Amino acid sequence: MTDTIRPLAAHRPDAPLRGAIRVPGDKSISHRALMFGAMAVGETVVDGLLEGEDVLRTAAAMRALGAVVERDGPGRWRVSGRGVGGLAEPADVLDMGNSGTAARLLAGVLASHGFFSVLTGDASLRGRPMRRVTDPLAMSGARFWSRDGGRLPLAIQGATEPMPLEYVVPVASAQVKSAVLLCGLNARGVTTVTEPAATRDHSENMLRHFGAVVDVTPTEDGAGRIIRLTGQPELMAAKIDVPADPSSAAFPMVAALLVPGSDVTLQGVGLNPLRTGLLKTLREMGADIETQRLRTEGGEPVGDLRVRHSALRAIEVPASRAPSMIDEYPVLAVAAACAAGTTRMRGLHELRVKESDRLAATAALLSTNGVAVEIADDDLIVHGVGAPPGGGLVATHMDHRIAMSALVLGLVSREPVRVDDTAFIETSFPGFTTLLAGLIDGASPFR
Repeated sequence: MTDTIRPLAAHRPDAPLRGAIRVPGDKSISHRALMFGAMAVGETVVDGLLEGEDVLRTAAAMRALGAVVERDGPGRWRVSGRGVGGLAEPADVLDMGNSGTAARLLAGVLASHGFFSVLTGDASLRGRPMRRVTDPLAMSGARFWSRDGGRLPLAIQGATEPMPLEYVVPVASAQVKSAVLLCGLNARGVTTVTEPAATRDHSENMLRHFGAVVDVTPTEDGAGRIIRLTGQPELMAAKIDVPADPSSAAFPMVAALLVPGSDVTLQGVGLNPLRTGLLKTLREMGADIETQRLRTEGGEPVGDLRVRHSALRAIEVPASRAPSMIDEYPVLAVAAACAAGTTRMRGLHELRVKESDRLAATAALLSTNGVAVEIADDDLIVHGVGAPPGGGLVATHMDHRIAMSALVLGLVSREPVRVDDTAFIETSFPGFTTLLAGLIDGASPFR
């Protein structure tokens, strides 16, 4: 993570956003492609890999664990794996930068290898909770040492003969589910994970793509899922085409909806139904979003999204939708600030344990710029004002999604919105401001 602080302000653009763009590759799939490729037999070719700092940390970690990871060209990478259970003890600490996904998933991998390793990260990641993964992983026989509260740095002594796990995830979390499944890969027998609500299933899809046996059935109430993984498969190298990240696409999507006259096509966006909560919500708010060229690539549904400026109206967003759009709430709050009426987003507890307390940071982002907002328990309530006053300085707390959401707000506010630091945007969306500015026929609104 760079130590350079990059303050920036977003101004109303001189013209609407128009054109077609492809946002960077899906971060969740990129992390998993590198990890699964490192545990497969043979050479895995990955196209469209996100080359942000978060994913590059994962690439470096897999190299440190003995896999051969090489970049062929923009977005194209090759991974020569060591097979399930074949990773080697790293010679040094594994620094995961700002990536909670990489740290939590890799903890699952390391817990089932009988060697010692240490995970750390930047100041933001070192403040995030890890017990939600270390508690279930300890049942495999692994041992963990950490700072108070289960925070990084995290030392791991992996189990020599890991036990298969049966775990009921207390709150919907794709990271916890995936960590347990990754640990179960190297355990003899069947690992079972029960989740109370369906979360993004990239791990399950990719495990099948590499040849693992994964069985998924609904829970009795129909809301959740039971995932069963047969351990110690021989994963075989497989081609991976990474779709454009729907969480990254959310920012130009909302910008196009809010800036008058805009008409933007977002190409090749991943449309996994467990990731499309924002699309459903925006459409309920009156957004003009058209899906075009729907297709399947690498086991994942993909399509182009044509987004036109729309007059949005307030709605109530149910808590049940949170797992399918948990990373998109800050930019949804920006859309709600410009909608007619009061929007209530329910059940946002998970936002409190992201890169920042994202619930509090989102509320502060809006209130600092003249938008009335409240937090009631785990609900976020936003009173739409049309064109927000703006003029505020947003504290990002080292959170890339807060930074990008603030910049989108500045495109529609009456006064520029200033952001204290935008350096962290590179972790997930390299070239964000350049890409958006390229859609505008005029001077860049970011300066």
